[in-house]
Order: sequence, then structure tokens, then C-alpha cells
Amino acid sequence: MNRSALWKPDRQQIQNSNLYRFVEQLDNHLGLKFDDYQQLHQWSVEQSALFWQQLWEFTQVRHSRAWDKVLSHGEKFPGAKWFEGARLNFAENLLRNQSDKTALVARLENGQRRSLSYADLRQQVAQLATALRNAGVVKGDLVAGFMPNVPETIVAMLATSSMGAIWSSCSPDFGINGVMDRFGQIKPKVLFACEGYFYNGKTIDSMPRVEDIKQRINSIEKLVLVPVTGSGSAIDHIADACWYKDFLIVENTPRLEFEQLPFDHPLFIMYSSGTTGVPKCIVHGAGGTLLQHLKEHQLHCDIQPQDLVFYFTTCGWMMWNWLASALASEATIVLYDGSPFYPQPRSLIDMAEREQISVFGTSAKYIATLEKANVVPRETHNLKPLKAILSTGSPLSHESFNYVYRDIKADICLSSISGGTDILSCFVLGNPCLPVWEGEIQCRGLGMAVEIWDDQGHGVTAQKGELVCVKPFPSAPIYFWNDPDNKKYLSAYFDNYPNIWAHGDYGEITAHNGIIIHGRSDAVLNPGGVRIGTAEIYRQVEKLDEVTDSICIAQEWGDDVRLVLFVVLREGLQLSERLIAKIRQTIRLETTPRHVPAKIIAVADIPRTISGKIVELAVRNVVHNQAVKNSDALANPEALELFKNLPELSA
Repeated sequence: MNRSALWKPDRQQIQNSNLYRFVEQLDNHLGLKFDDYQQLHQWSVEQSALFWQQLWEFTQVRHSRAWDKVLSHGEKFPGAKWFEGARLNFAENLLRNQSDKTALVARLENGQRRSLSYADLRQQVAQLATALRNAGVVKGDLVAGFMPNVPETIVAMLATSSMGAIWSSCSPDFGINGVMDRFGQIKPKVLFACEGYFYNGKTIDSMPRVEDIKQRINSIEKLVLVPVTGSGSAIDHIADACWYKDFLIVENTPRLEFEQLPFDHPLFIMYSSGTTGVPKCIVHGAGGTLLQHLKEHQLHCDIQPQDLVFYFTTCGWMMWNWLASALASEATIVLYDGSPFYPQPRSLIDMAEREQISVFGTSAKYIATLEKANVVPRETHNLKPLKAILSTGSPLSHESFNYVYRDIKADICLSSISGGTDILSCFVLGNPCLPVWEGEIQCRGLGMAVEIWDDQGHGVTAQKGELVCVKPFPSAPIYFWNDPDNKKYLSAYFDNYPNIWAHGDYGEITAHNGIIIHGRSDAVLNPGGVRIGTAEIYRQVEKLDEVTDSICIAQEWGDDVRLVLFVVLREGLQLSERLIAKIRQTIRLETTPRHVPAKIIAVADIPRTISGKIVELAVRNVVHNQAVKNSDALANPEALELFKNLPELSA
């Protein structure tokens, strides 16, 4: 299909970009010249050690000792070692700016707004780091946050990493079993928690779950409570608990010290979604996380010190960690906690205008919902500072690409990005120097040897297949927690192809060297032996005003499978035969007859993870009367009941 470019950067935009300056550095330092991005990317994966070294220099990584060798055991994947001998500290790099420039702005759903300068942020980190040391926290200890997206969470993460302890967080909307499946595995020494939070116009009390967590995880030696809602909860009856303000060391605070640590010293423990079993505890190293985020922020998102960077996220999603790292580029980060649609669908756009946000990050579902709510910011808002919109969480449809340029802003780099918690970053993402093509992710990330492989393990273009990475990269996990022989780690990524990272995405490389993600490999539909990505169907269904959400699975039927599409309809509508025919016709016109569902069934809700991703596997298990092992990983586990014993699926 011949698609048009929706946006192209002009010459001045290109020459003002960080990526352009990086290419100039390569010319000055190494005498390298490239005709296009594809050549630059090819060089970055063929000469990966040299690329990452040049990136280190370009981003001016703060360190106390240089490396002995950039890449050791380079052919081993996993097993490659990056920047051996180097000593650095993650928090020191995020706090490199010590001025009165605004480091962060934080807004709550109820309208509360706070801001902190870099100098103030650094001082609060010093106060909290001293308190943690006084509480017995040392290098390698675990510190956890059961926290909303507020400044104290950023401070706690930075204080933890400044001393070489390991940070892990969940958002307070997790159920108790979801928290236990995560924090119960890692056994933190200190827990930061909120007494409550605001969501969708309601004040939610967190204290019953906080007390339960404290009682059930006996490794917690100190519980530090952060007041968010001002409910004034009593805590005298909770052992080893105190309020955040009483925990800080605010008088005669020692100067902030940054523990100098190896490049692969553990920084974060992240978690797989946990919808098919107990979540995997994924340990990420400080150096790899820092360097990868600096690359993505500066070269791919063109984040510069004057930018205000926002991502709608919770502390239970990797995009929170990704957003926090933008401090290392000396930008201002914007935090928001609450519903993105309260009190109205345009609320986050209102915030973008008021705060003059220049990089706005969100989910594909959010953009699709804005369009269905008939929000047209181009007509109602002044978004002059806005230069980029980032989208992740699920594939961004062609219609959403067009909506952004038609109804939000025409002169903007719309960057659909895709990666995951597993790498705490992206394999494929945006580029300020490339056109945006309808329905496509702009490019493969620099230094990321991403290919699409067919069933025979051959690289293919303009053909769907498995997304793989054929060479090591610094942000690969350093190990899994409680996985001493690396069995879980190796099984998760390297079972399909020895020494090749198989990410679990089903995609294709386009004629423009862009990427289209067609869904998760484990959710690929296979009727009659033909592989179909679920995103191919969702894209068509999203066009229909009558449908607000959908999920598609393959139901075992006879000796094959049949496609079943569940739809959530706009309020007041019923699923008539006429509407079923319209849905089928819409799918058939733009795809193939094999994409057309055998059954279309209306449901009241679609189950999603807490980070907003639909869970095809969980629904498939329910339909086949199989157990869903970890429904606490879902934001709305009660929705699974809607798919049980449906009479429509027995005929």
C-alpha cells in the first residue's frame, strides 16, 4: 500500500537536533560520513563498541574511573560485558545540574501542583539518603516504593541509587496479591508507601493494603509513609513506621555522596506483567540503563535542556523509570498522578498547554480514546511548544496517526515507540531527522541489531515475522532475581534461537526501513495455519464509532481455531446483526477473509494490566476454562468473569 509521509523535518529542525550534532562528532572524531540514517544505524550495530563509546562521550556520562574495555566477550549473548572497569553513579548523572532551574513539576488529579528546582531536588535527595543510611541501608540492599507518581518517589529512587542500593516500585492501585507477588520475592529492607491517592474523582485509602504488606513481608525494617491525600491516618499502631517528613535528616545534612559503582551494578528490579504466572523479577544495571536512556532521550527524542518532558505513567510501569532518566539530559520532567480523563477527556491536553510541555508521552489507547471523544486540540489549545508526541503500550493505528496530524498539531514528530520492561527501553522508536509515515514506527534504535525473522530463522523485509536482536546491547537485564543458574533468564529470551534475543513481538520492516508491530507473538492468531497479528484486527475495529474497545482471541474449535472478537460498545448501543455485519465488512475490506471473526460478542469491559495493556492470553484461558494464574496483575480482574461460560461460544 502506498502511504504518504505525514511529517518531514525541515533543514533547520534537522541541524538543531542532537542527532545531527552526534553525527558531526563522528565526522570530527572518526572521519565518518553517512548518506542516510540507515547507514548510520548499520555502522552502529557493526561497530557497536565504537558506537557506545562515542555515545558515552557525546552525552558526557559522569564517571570517576574510565573503562578498561568497552565490550568484553562481545560474541556472547547473553554474557557480553560493557565498560568493564568504569565507575559511576546513576543518581549523580541525573543530578548533574545543580542550579535553580526547574527539575520537575508535579500535578495531581485534584489540581494540586508542586515544583522542585535541581538544587532543591539534590538537597532532598541528600536528606533522604542520610536517613536511609541511618536506617541501616547499605549498597546492594532493596528499597521499594508502593507509591503514586509524586516528587517523593523520584527523591526516594535517587537517594536509593546514590548509595548503591536497589530500587523497585509498584503503583498503589495494585491489589495485595499483586504487591506480594513482586515485593514478596525481593524482600525489601525499607518500604515507601502513600496513605492514599486520587483517581477518577475519588480518594482511595491505601492504608489497609500498606499495613497488610508490612505485616506479611518481614524483611521490611522501616515503613516510610508519604501523605498524598492528607487523610491524616494514624500510624502509631504500625511497628517501625514513620512519616516522610519525620524520616528526613533536615538539620546538619551531610553533603550528598555518590557511591562509585561498576557499570553493571544493579539499579532497578522491574517485573514482567505476571498475567501467566508469578512475575519475573528483572534486574537492570545502572550503566546500561543510563546510557540507553541518554541515547533514546537525546538522539531519538531530541530532548534538550530547555524541554519539558511528560509521560503519562504510573510507578508500576517502566515508562516511569524512563521519564525519570530525562533528568540526566537536564530537562524538566512533568509528573501527573490520576485519571488521564478526569474531569474531562481533554484534561491532559489542558495540562500540556498550561505547563508548555514540549515532549508529550502517552499510550496508543489514550490517543484513540481522545479521537472518539471528539477532542480537537488544534482548535481549542495553544500547543506551540509541543514538538513531539510519543506513543507506546500497543501499536498505534493508522487512524491515530492521522488524527494527531489532523486534530492535534501538524508540525510535530509523532514517535510510536516499542520495547519493553525486559530491556527498560526501546528496540524501535522515533527519529527527529526522519519523516513520519502513516502507521509506521520511524526506525530501529541506534546500537540495536534488530531484525525480523521468518519461521526458518532468516531475516526478511516487507514480510511479517519475529522481532529479534542479533547482537548484545548494554540495557539487557544483568540477571533475574532468585535465578542463580540463569535458567529463567535464558528461557525467557534465548530458547527460540541460541544467542539471539527473541523479544516476543510480531512485526515487519517496511520499504522505508520503518517498523510495524502487529502484536505479541504469543497472541498471534493462527486460523487455518495463517498467522495473523491481533493489531491488524484492532486497527480496523478502532475505525468504528460504535466500538470503544475490543479484544480478539483464537478459540479452539474442531481440529482448528476460530477467531472470536469481543467488543465494548458505546453507551446505549446494542450488538445488532446489522452492526455485526458492519464490523465484519470493515475488517474484510482492509485485510483478508481470514481476518474476519467467526464470532463477535459484546461485553461490558476488557481486562487490562495495570499499565493499560489488554491481556489476550488471560481471556483465552478463561474461554477455555483454564486458570488465570495471576489475576492480581490486572487493573480490573473482575472483567474476566464476563468471558466465562458464554453460550455464544458453544455453537
